[in-house]
Amino acid sequence: MSRFTLLTYLLLLFTYTNTKGQSELLSAIANLKEFVAVPNNGLNKADIDRNIEWLSSELEKRGLKTQILPTDGNPLLFAEKIYDADLPTLLFYTHLDGQPVDPRKWQQENPYAAVLKQQDEEGNWETISWDQLTEPVNPEWRIFGRSAADDKAPIIAFLFALDRLHREGKSGAHNIKMIVDGEEEMGSPSLSDAVDQYKHLLKADAMIINDGPTHISGDPTLIFGCRGIMTLDMTVYGPVVPQHSGHYGNYAPNPIFRLSHLLSSMKNEDGQVTIDGFYDGINITSEEQEIMSAVPDNPKQINELLQIAEPEKVGKNYQEALQYTSFNARGILSGWVGSQARTIVPDYATVAIDIRLVPENDPARLLDLIKRHIEKQGYFIVDQEPTREERLSHSKIVFVHSSRSTLAFRTPMQSPVGNWLSAALAEKFGQEPIKIRMMGGTVPITDFVTKLNVPAVIVPMVNADNNQHSPNENMRIGHLQKAIDIYETLLTTPLSLKDGQ
Repeated sequence: MSRFTLLTYLLLLFTYTNTKGQSELLSAIANLKEFVAVPNNGLNKADIDRNIEWLSSELEKRGLKTQILPTDGNPLLFAEKIYDADLPTLLFYTHLDGQPVDPRKWQQENPYAAVLKQQDEEGNWETISWDQLTEPVNPEWRIFGRSAADDKAPIIAFLFALDRLHREGKSGAHNIKMIVDGEEEMGSPSLSDAVDQYKHLLKADAMIINDGPTHISGDPTLIFGCRGIMTLDMTVYGPVVPQHSGHYGNYAPNPIFRLSHLLSSMKNEDGQVTIDGFYDGINITSEEQEIMSAVPDNPKQINELLQIAEPEKVGKNYQEALQYTSFNARGILSGWVGSQARTIVPDYATVAIDIRLVPENDPARLLDLIKRHIEKQGYFIVDQEPTREERLSHSKIVFVHSSRSTLAFRTPMQSPVGNWLSAALAEKFGQEPIKIRMMGGTVPITDFVTKLNVPAVIVPMVNADNNQHSPNENMRIGHLQKAIDIYETLLTTPLSLKDGQ
């Protein structure tokens, strides 16, 4: 073969391969747009049923058997593909429900009608026509819509990885199971009992959780655990009804100030929790610190993203901060503000708190520590609205209510499943994946990990700045392409769970 003929052949081969990949990507984008168009408010069971119907059809087209698993809340969708009964089984967890939307805060008419956007020179996102989506696809363009990233894009990537295997005549290297949650954004309240009920279906050798964002660099990322969460509401009281601030200011105790003092007693100005025993049991070794320091975080970039001058001083860096239990005031309610402001002493002030848990935490113990701290500040704790007699007998009263907790989990980074994933992604992308000991967010999946006794690792696939849960949620097109590549790697790399491999 002449040099010219060889070069021509290689050029044609490159063009064919590239065009095939781009056609795959265009099809995946169209499928994601279609999936986003199915409203998925987790608080609306009819929405979830329609999403399950859509996804079940797509999975069955690709040869997976599906079952709808009833629960006390929204159903689960289960799918499986058995290549060979003697092969190990890989279980994938994902979810199709989404946070509610407030269309007024979105920069598009309908959050469920996905739009295509590009960034202008000033950094603003401007809508462009879908007709501009031609080959080659600009990887920096984004698809805006509710759940475009969290968590419908990874599901679409899974479907198209299966398509690629079929197109190229490849078989899966292990059996596949998938469980799709319909209540993840509500904390998966039905999941624990469902695991007990359907444990026989969910049996697997390893578990991959597809949720959350990649590292901000966009490089392939492995996350070996996530924090749990417990929530807490505290209400302190002033006069039984709001009082005129002229007549009763300086006399009737103001609950806003009292709540402010109580919160200030729980956390210092550096952001460190001052409740006795709050961080007990959390020990980070020098080896673990070295692993976390290796994550290529850029503090300046993070601060610029958040538009803060400096972070709180919990841990030596961003990754280390996530290894500690957090105590966050997520909202305060009292009186009126703005044009509705009134010259009154409010009757109450309420704070909503979330506490991100790490594996070393016992939620019941933490709640007990918090209550002891509150009592040390001179408060009488009640578990319902205080009575007239209680108001007249105690100068400082607080109503404390805690909801159900989701525990944290953490899989050892040097575990067999961790080694398998790291080696597979390194071979595919030519570089070691970024390894994160534990992410800050919560995936309510602990019951899977503990009750099934299965090693689990989070493999995130969406851009870090995707605005999940917020208005203008978006999915970067380049991340969608890489997600298909990651799934292909996971599906075709033989699952090795032997120590040292």
